[in-house]
Amino acid sequence: QLQFVESGGELVQPGGSLTLSCATSGSTLDDYVVGWFRQRPGKGRERVACLRGRDDSTNYDMTVRGRFTMFRDTGKNTVYLQMSGLKVEDSGQYYCAADHGRNLDILSLFRACTRVGEEYVDWGQGTQVTVSS
Repeated sequence: QLQFVESGGELVQPGGSLTLSCATSGSTLDDYVVGWFRQRPGKGRERVACLRGRDDSTNYDMTVRGRFTMFRDTGKNTVYLQMSGLKVEDSGQYYCAADHGRNLDILSLFRACTRVGEEYVDWGQGTQVTVSS
């Protein structure tokens, strides 16, 4: 599995914006399903946004849709999560995960990303986002 280094998290006021980065040196992401996941205080890790490297299609959890944008820089093997209109409930530790394979290619991006989150084991340190006034 690819390993990632997440960065960019910080304290921000409600309504503010942040862009998180997630970099890997293991491989290009062209054949991968990549997801941003977060763990909020007292809750399990949840899917936030997903990207399929094959066509750069994206999918977002309904709680962030319209406020978050996931995209990648192919030259740097880095994915980003651009966040705006941040809410207190967006606070948490944000992580990246990715996987590839035929079993993911045949699934919708939503289902593929869910599976990535369930099966990924090499979680990094994540990056902390705190939304507070």
